[in-house]
Amino acid sequence: MTEVEAFLKDHSDRFVEELKTFLRIPSVSAVSAHQGDVRRAAEWVRDQLTQAGVASDLVETDGHPIVYGEWLKAPGAPTVLVYGHYDVQPPDPLAEWKTPPFEPDVRDGLIYARGATDDKGQMLTHIKSVEAWLKSVKSLPVNVKFVIEGEEEVGSDNLDRFLESRKEQLKCDVAVVSDTSQYAPGIPAITYGLRGIVACEVTLHGPSQDLHSGIFGGSIANPCNILAKLLGQLHDDKGRVQVPGFYDDVTDLLPEERKQFAALPFDEQEFLRSLGAPAPFGEAGYSTLERRWARPTCDINGITGGYQGEGPKTIVPAKASAKITCRLVPAQQNETIIKSLEQFLRDRCPSTVRMEFKTYHGCPATVCDIHSPFMKAAKKAVKVGFGAEPVLIREGGSIPVVGTFKAVLGVDTLLLGWGQNTDNLHSPNEHFSLDAFHRGIHASAALWAELAKGS
Repeated sequence: MTEVEAFLKDHSDRFVEELKTFLRIPSVSAVSAHQGDVRRAAEWVRDQLTQAGVASDLVETDGHPIVYGEWLKAPGAPTVLVYGHYDVQPPDPLAEWKTPPFEPDVRDGLIYARGATDDKGQMLTHIKSVEAWLKSVKSLPVNVKFVIEGEEEVGSDNLDRFLESRKEQLKCDVAVVSDTSQYAPGIPAITYGLRGIVACEVTLHGPSQDLHSGIFGGSIANPCNILAKLLGQLHDDKGRVQVPGFYDDVTDLLPEERKQFAALPFDEQEFLRSLGAPAPFGEAGYSTLERRWARPTCDINGITGGYQGEGPKTIVPAKASAKITCRLVPAQQNETIIKSLEQFLRDRCPSTVRMEFKTYHGCPATVCDIHSPFMKAAKKAVKVGFGAEPVLIREGGSIPVVGTFKAVLGVDTLLLGWGQNTDNLHSPNEHFSLDAFHRGIHASAALWAELAKGS
């Protein structure tokens, strides 16, 4: 590592300038006007891998291209698959940015730009660590494969097909993803569990058009009234989901895990203050962290129906709808939950309205072995890069590719996040600590060495 560390130090300023160049590319995958920019970002990533010494190319898909690269010159050593994405969220609302979203600006050690932490800055750390090894030592202690996609922010529609079609080529021992966060400033973390998700929309149809509530009110059913009653039955007064079978397959946290979570520094009052929430709420018998990371939920994400403009408008609405998502924990089955939810609503929906139920995206929950040799290697590497032992955490969000890697390639994923939850990812003024950027590169470089030791 001595030569590698010297290279990292000598080229640290260049790495930042290259990150700025990357962040200037408005690779917004959701907006068709940016299609050329998204491709330009893919080409930039390909060129970065190539100049680092990794054979790489673009793989065309029905959408945006996938960048694939590989260096396989370490016979007998583990093979690591690095995943990331070069596309970014739309920057709106633009008026809330202090500096333009695609003109990276460094303030107080933080680099501000769309994609700084999600996921351009974090993903680039692994390319730079590989470059440091190949340019200084002329080889790597492990084999590496890179899959960097351009559709993560719009559902990764073409990624699963790519992984299935190249199952043999993508064989590996473990995957690495840096698209999560540290636990807190100065407290690095490895995420070993993610909740899954199912999403749906329920719409109640009443009359064929909005009607005058004075003339027709009380003679026909109001879809808004009925929807409100249906949604109110999803939970009891203590927040427990009332859908039959919802908790049947839920696996309780191990005593070891509950002890780990309880030992983490967590100020509940500061947590509430930062969110502007008056009090905590959730399933009885569990701490706030346990509820966020390891218990299932059913949330109404939005409700629409009737008149939404200024002032009153006296109508019986023609329809009302709600968007619902359930965050799931390991062992819960997506298909079972969504079917139970639909049946729960249909059983309680009166015949005076017609119910339409639409399902959207979903992915299962995942949890990795915290005692595996890969996890042990990652803990050592993070300590090298960040100067502190990482804590092991779960996250309440979902990263579908982690489940796909398990299902298609049969491998666990090391979720090594260098950012913070407060980096405003998906929001105005997104940013990433340059200190974390450099430490992430250092930790990534150390990871290759530590993984090789365990082979």
